[in-house]
Amino acid sequence: MNYTAAHNKALEMFQAQSPEEMARYSGYQLRDNRFQVNFLGQEFEVEYPTGKFSPEPSPEGELPIFAQILILHYLANTKPVTEEGKLISYKELPGGNIYIQPFTNRAIRPLVQQFGDNPASLIEVASEIGGEPVRHGDAAVLVRAFPRVPVTMVVWGGDDEFPASGNILFDASAGSVLHTEDFAVLASFVVATMKRLAQK
Repeated sequence: MNYTAAHNKALEMFQAQSPEEMARYSGYQLRDNRFQVNFLGQEFEVEYPTGKFSPEPSPEGELPIFAQILILHYLANTKPVTEEGKLISYKELPGGNIYIQPFTNRAIRPLVQQFGDNPASLIEVASEIGGEPVRHGDAAVLVRAFPRVPVTMVVWGGDDEFPASGNILFDASAGSVLHTEDFAVLASFVVATMKRLAQK
């Protein structure tokens, strides 16, 4: 997929906002027109207004262009949003019910394939990217993909009667922070990062 057009649009959104406002609402510090971004355990600076990442991600590195687009989308949202403390599934996001099958294939299924046989390993791996255990299923973790975007991953181990299963949940405020499509990309990237760490 060619992400150039999407990246250009995200960059325009980013450049249209005040850096001070973006710092205020994103939860990221701004130093010398550079946002200090921690994204799933990786430290980056994002320069304003160029949107340039440093250290510059390599094409085959761990921060692909679609993840850079997500970060720009997140920074560019300067709406005040308060976490509600209520968990919702992807299909409860605006329009999410239409895309639930692709979301399941891209994010939930890989989560279960990696951690369904050993749910406890989910907690161990998530700790490497700042994830914290929460009380759901057989094992569950909360990972703050962004300061205002908690992602809760839940796994139930399989047995003789039922196969392993899982779910990925968001705060009820999520739809005000990012578009529904962004959450599909974000969740799949979080799971891919966890799988990569688990397989090291």
